[in-house]
Parts: sequence; C-alpha cells; structure tokens
Amino acid sequence: MPFRPTSLPLERALAEHDYTEPTPVQDAVLEPETAGRDLLVSAQTGSGKTVAYGLAIASTLLGDEDRLPPADQPLALVVAPTRELALQVHRELEWLYAHAGATIVTCVGGMDPRAEQKKLNAGAHIVVGTPGRLRDHLERGRLRIGNLKAVILDEADEMLDLGFREDLEFILEATPKERRTLLFSATLPKAITALAKRYQRDAMRIEASRGVTGHVDIEYRAVRIAPNEVEHAVVNLLRSAESPSAIVFCNTREAVRHLHSGLLERGFAAVALSGELGQNERNAAMQALRDGRARVCIATDVASRGIDLPNLGLVIHAELPNDAESLQHRSGRTGRAGRKGVSVLLVPISRRRKAERLLAEANIHPTWGGAPTADEIRKLDEERLLSDPILTQESTEEDQAVAAALLAKHSAEDLAAALARIYRSRLPAPEDVYDPGFARDTKPAKNYAETGERGTRRERDAVVRGAGGATVWFHMDIGRRNNADPKWLLPLICRRGSVTRDDIGAIRIFDRETKFEIAEAMAAKFIASAQGIDTDDITISRMAEGADTRPAPRTDSPRPRKPYAGKSGSTEGAPRPAGDKAYAKPRRPKKP
Repeated sequence: MPFRPTSLPLERALAEHDYTEPTPVQDAVLEPETAGRDLLVSAQTGSGKTVAYGLAIASTLLGDEDRLPPADQPLALVVAPTRELALQVHRELEWLYAHAGATIVTCVGGMDPRAEQKKLNAGAHIVVGTPGRLRDHLERGRLRIGNLKAVILDEADEMLDLGFREDLEFILEATPKERRTLLFSATLPKAITALAKRYQRDAMRIEASRGVTGHVDIEYRAVRIAPNEVEHAVVNLLRSAESPSAIVFCNTREAVRHLHSGLLERGFAAVALSGELGQNERNAAMQALRDGRARVCIATDVASRGIDLPNLGLVIHAELPNDAESLQHRSGRTGRAGRKGVSVLLVPISRRRKAERLLAEANIHPTWGGAPTADEIRKLDEERLLSDPILTQESTEEDQAVAAALLAKHSAEDLAAALARIYRSRLPAPEDVYDPGFARDTKPAKNYAETGERGTRRERDAVVRGAGGATVWFHMDIGRRNNADPKWLLPLICRRGSVTRDDIGAIRIFDRETKFEIAEAMAAKFIASAQGIDTDDITISRMAEGADTRPAPRTDSPRPRKPYAGKSGSTEGAPRPAGDKAYAKPRRPKKP
C-alpha cells in the first residue's frame, strides 16, 4: 500500500529515501480521522514511529503551504528519554523536513547549553530534547514556546521509568493549551494512560503493535554456555556472523570495559558505549560504527534506545536483560525497516530459568543451541576465502607481473598456503567453547568416577586429581541438576580463585552441590579471590574443618520410614542406625 497523500515536500523526501510502503503505525496515524487530533499510540521500537509522528504533524505545521515560515519560536517540541534517541530523532526529522525548509535544534544533556541557546536564539521550527535539558532551558528563559502547535512524547513509558515524570509535567504545563499532543509508547501502563488523560484532549488511541509478538524480522537464538565462557562465546558469535555491524549488551559499565578491552586485544574493531562516557566520546563511537571504522559496539542499556544503524544485523545479550521489555528494546536495534536481524541470548546454566521466564513473558520462541565451535568457524573461514571477490577480480598488468615473479620463486601450493595464512592473520582467532547441553539426559551414568568410595546413584561424584599434600575443602552451590561438569568447572575454579590446575585436588559433583579440594598453601589466596567475583552467580565458600565431604542424606524421600512397632506395639527389636556396633540383630531360635 503506498503512502496516503501528505505534503509535497515530505512526499519528495520519502521517495528519495526509498519509502514506498508505510509501516502499520505510519499508516495508522495518516488515517483521515486522525487529522488535527491528539494521539495515544502504542508502537514497538523499530516500527518507524519517528517518521510516523513526523508525518502526523505535517498538516499542523505546514497547513496548505509547501515550506515553513522563517524560523522563530518553535512550532513543535519532541521530548525523548535519552540523548541517543533525541539525536536519532533529529536526524530522521532533518531529512523528512529537508524540502520544507525546517530548522531543527537538539537540546540534550552532555552538550554545551550555551551553544544550544545560541541556536535557539537564531530560531527553530522543531526542537528535540531530553526532559531535564528542556526544562532547564525553559526555566532560564532560553526556550520560548508560546507559538507551539504540537508536542510529541517519544518512548513515554521509558521517560517515566527513568524518573522524568516531574520534568514532563513541568514541560506540558508550560505549553499552550490549544496544542496537539502526540504520545508514543511501547507499552501503555496505567501511569501512561493517566498522563494522557490529564494532558490530552479527546485523544485517539492507536495500538499499532496489537497482535505482533516481538519483532517479526528478528530471529531469536538462545545459546547455552558455561559460566566462565561468556567472552569466548561472544568472540565466536562475532566471528561466525557476517553482519557488517553488531551490538553486544552488558548490564554494567565494568562489564562493558572488560569485554571491550578483551575484544580489542583479540583484534576486533570495537567501540564502547556507557553512561560514564561524555557526549563527544559517544558521538565519536557512533560515527565510527556508521562509517565502518568499527564493527562491534559493546554497550549498556543506555544504547538500547536511540541507536539506528542501517547495517546492524546482530544483537548479542552477553548478560541477560532485567525484564522482557528491555529484551525487546535491545533486540529492536536490529530487524528494522524490513531488514532481517538476529538476536542472541547467552544463557549460563545458573541463568537458565531467568532466560526462560524472559522469553515466555516476551512471547518469544528461540532456537536453542551451543555457541559456534572453533572448528565450525575455521570451516566458515575456508568457505569465505574461496568465495572472496579478490580471487575473481580481473587482474591488472601489474598484478600479473608480480604473480609471475612469485611463481618463478615459489610453487603454486606454497603461494596458496601463504594466502591462507595472510587471510587468517587478519581475523581474530576463534575460541574453544563447551556446550553444557541443558537438554541432555542428566541421569547419573552407571560407571562411577573413581573417588575412593563407590557411593549410591544419588551420591555419585566426579573427581579430578591434581593437588598433592595437605588440602582444604570448598563448596559451590551447583551440582548435576545444573549440568555441572569437570570440563567447565575446572577452568571456572581456576578463574574464580586465581589458581592453576595443579592447585586443585578432587572435584566431587553431587545432585545440588559440588565440593572440591584446594592445596592448603593456596587456600587463603583462593577464597579471597573467589569471594570477590560473583558475575557467574555461583557462590563459593570454605567448608568447616572436619566437615563431611559427602552429600547430605536425602530428605525428600517420597515414602518416609514409619516408626517400628512389634506385634504388641512395643519398639523392642526396632532397627537402629547402621554402624551401631553395640547393636546386633537378634537371631531366630533354632528349631528343636
């Protein structure tokens, strides 16, 4: 369906940017009955809502004219929750209103307020900003909104979540009463509907996202990983993907710094985005992604809104988001404007339940699997090398002369091997990763590991021998039910405790817990290091001296043993605990 008739300059801009068919939200706001009305719109991120409200207010700002009047006091005000989103809105409206002669000014935190004041004094048709900075300009008299015709609240639910309610109310109270108010939100909780009821007039409600589950252009994957292999899994996912750019999300600034430095060391062209960076640093990082100097962005949730990279095909959740809405906002950075994208959740064993809950709440059904292996990536590299355009390009005379000189001194096989080495040298090396395999049968094997005591099926343990001499026992709160396995427990213990494999003795894996030995000389250092790191949600503690290193007796027996009673109801002859030397089972009297 083509776009409904809009003003001529906007139609021209849409055609120049290959907008041939409107998205559902764009089509909805252009219905005839929306003309001149306040709108309360529920639309997911990545649905084209910025262009939607740009089109919706065109008739209000332009009327029957093709160009806006000379810039003076702003005619429209767009309020966004973050700097990144405000800057993105600025870019979108700039090309959409380019042929209408619009002057657009951005007012956001982190930028020089005096430079913004200078632009405001010069005149603007549309002002885009964050709540705190806009309120500051209003209070200081730098922003005059007496001629305002339209106010747009973008990502209104996010602004309330971030604590901007007071700033929003201040801004809305300061605007003219006869203005149009367009409120866009991914969700419509009670707080949003209350805000709309208070500040909108007979608002038309549009639910453009109804019936849509997640993002139809996004393929979701859930990747099983061992707790200590987050960085390795990220490396292999980036290496296996052919996306021109990717975003990796972490939950904290520290995690962003750690992962960013790790990827840089491996040779990835990566930038970081977090709240601790200044606006100039963040702008530089975004520009590096847009012009191709960087391929990977490692970011906190500050970047989950407002980043629009046309070639972004991969989103990796290195750490699970806090809620389903954050999951969708993060994932919404890809799969935009009809393009396909992939969203990958890294799921350690200890986070499996949370991942399943998030996915269920978002009504997302991912494909579960392990991270790409090093062998799989090497095979992909071979296929990519064989299909590389450099092998099919037409050779110049200079190329042929160099080729002849090389063949005169080296065999074709040697030159091909050198080409393969050069190709591999430019790529980060893949990592060896372990798939815990959540879906595998977790029943104990019949062949028990050698531990010095056989034990029952419930008390089976696995042992790795390493440390010699005196040792100290430690405990961690995961076991066979968490798919605990020496293959990944051993490197986990080394990393958490800053020890080597030679410092580790027996590792005994039980149903709900794991007990292991550390060389006595390293025990103090181990516990100090192990308790200072908890990013994998596994608790490690030192066991009391003399504590039983076997698992606790079962307490969940479905048939508890009844008290013994003889024929006369006495307890004489009742079974006593095994190992009671003083007790001897009565013998039957011999028959005469």
